[in-house]
Amino acid sequence: MRHRFLKENTIENAFKAICFLSILLPLVLIVVLIGDAVIDGWSRLSLDFLTGFPSRKPELAGFLPALVGSFYLMLLTSAIAIPLGLGAAIYLEEYAKPGFLTSLIEINISNLAGVPSIIYGLLGLELFVRMSHMGRSLLAGACTLALLLLPMVIMVSRESLRVVPNSLREAGFALGADQWQTIWKIILPMSIPGALTGIILSVARAIGETAPLITIGALTYVAFLPDSIHSAFTAMPIQIFNWISRPQTAFQTNAAAGIVVLLFLMLFFNALAIWLRARLQRKVYW
Repeated sequence: MRHRFLKENTIENAFKAICFLSILLPLVLIVVLIGDAVIDGWSRLSLDFLTGFPSRKPELAGFLPALVGSFYLMLLTSAIAIPLGLGAAIYLEEYAKPGFLTSLIEINISNLAGVPSIIYGLLGLELFVRMSHMGRSLLAGACTLALLLLPMVIMVSRESLRVVPNSLREAGFALGADQWQTIWKIILPMSIPGALTGIILSVARAIGETAPLITIGALTYVAFLPDSIHSAFTAMPIQIFNWISRPQTAFQTNAAAGIVVLLFLMLFFNALAIWLRARLQRKVYW
């Protein structure tokens, strides 16, 4: 009996050690990669770099058009994807009746969430750039990224709606509210913290997407700021890709500095999601 106990205890400790290493190794790798980017790009991180325009001289090259392009791109993408995704989630969770069509839609949404981003880029190229005659514009890029985000927004929003207790719905109906009033006044306020967190994290992921933007033809060298939704544009991943593909060492330093800025924005969005979730949960429950 004692021998068996010692054997089980050894197996358990070994399993704990494997699990700990599974957590530790990716964290160490991330820290090393981020540290390497910060060390390589630190010399170029300055106000001039953030407010300057691209140049063929690496020491004069700036990041402003990529920053502004990504900002506008995320605003347009969010304006398209969030209302559509939230509306689709409300319909599927609150209004749609179980059946073959509903099951087919749910399966397709789940499958679309796992489709490689390059496929969305090809779809956006054909559907928005060519068929809809949007050209290689901000609007075409936003519509393409909105397609990429929609499955994730729908799934996250549905999960948040699903965790609201049915007793709250029944209480709303008992007080004389119709279904929409119950959704608007009770269910949405309860589900917004979880849904908003997932949506912000999805948008943060979209900031770093390169393949769809390259596919639809986003510019790699832009010496101007976009002035409308029909303007040509670039984005941070595209500008970084352009610099890192250059053979000069100075451009590699610029790319490292751009990576640091992109990582900072992604970490900021993640922190914002955590803060908003905690704040909204306090408002809901208190």
